[in-house]
Amino acid sequence: MTLPNRIVMAPMTRSFSPGGIPGEDVLNYYRRRAENGVGLIVTEGTVINHPAASLHPNIPYFYGEQALNGWANIVKAVHEAGGRIIPQLWHVGTQRGIGQLPNPESLPIGPSGLTAEGFNINEPMTEREIEGVVEAFAQSAADAKRLGFDGIELHGGHGYLIDQFFWDQTNRRTDRYGGDFIARTRFAVEIIRACRRAVGPDFPIILRYSQWKRRPFTAKLVTTPQQLAEFLSPLVDAGVDIFHCSTRRFWEPEFEGSPLNLAGWTKKLTGKPTITVGSVGLDTEFIRFFAEGKGALNVNINGLIERLEREEFDLVAVGRALLVDPAWAEKIRTGRVEELIPFTAEASKTLY
Repeated sequence: MTLPNRIVMAPMTRSFSPGGIPGEDVLNYYRRRAENGVGLIVTEGTVINHPAASLHPNIPYFYGEQALNGWANIVKAVHEAGGRIIPQLWHVGTQRGIGQLPNPESLPIGPSGLTAEGFNINEPMTEREIEGVVEAFAQSAADAKRLGFDGIELHGGHGYLIDQFFWDQTNRRTDRYGGDFIARTRFAVEIIRACRRAVGPDFPIILRYSQWKRRPFTAKLVTTPQQLAEFLSPLVDAGVDIFHCSTRRFWEPEFEGSPLNLAGWTKKLTGKPTITVGSVGLDTEFIRFFAEGKGALNVNINGLIERLEREEFDLVAVGRALLVDPAWAEKIRTGRVEELIPFTAEASKTLY
């Protein structure tokens, strides 16, 4: 995959696809970013074909003829605008509440049926259920390639289903899908391998992962570079091409004694390309916005560029700044920083 630049549009859930079908407004939303110089678009989370995969009726599906036709139109529009686009494939796991739409009759599923707070809301997933979810991810990967997407991203962060297998707080299994932090990668490994079989050797597979969870934000999968290397090794062997390393603030070091962030350490330990992300171009991270309803001011990205030039990471994902300003990349490229749209609560609710 060849990109026109190193700017990535981060995946951001918008819930603007009624009935799971992305329409013309969603097409225009992505096309505007491609027209304004975003090198790679990662779509909002799109749910695989499983009844408990989604937690909102307007989150887009990545299955079914209508939804896939909608995505095919979006791919065509983005490519015509000179951009590249991949879908983020997603299952929310036990972050979905009991009775939540779009399928209120379906119970949430997770490795041990536990929420992040330790509440039991279902029985642990059976091996047959695990196989079904793995197959659903692989089918979505195959459909992405068939529709002309440029790759896929698997959402393995933020406390959703894949991450629930990674994290000891939500994975208490004693079978081959549980155990230490290396053993807990097995579910993800099986998904990655199944997707690789479905798309062949030359179709990029990106894995997004994070230390932090939606609850709590201070969670850690690993606490040392050695543990991180051991955690990432089976994922690399399974077929991950790029790691999308989700942090709340890209400038924060991941471990004591080194300025490298999570993307920097991941690249150093695996040799794989990495995407950094976390409050790029803004002066406050997104949790403050959700907790306090406060916006963020635009700031210069000189420090980010310096780290990029040192090859600490390869790509930079931009979230909220691109959410409110479709021309963010072009304005940065041409030095029109005074024209950048500030991130506010009002702006964030508008589909530009």
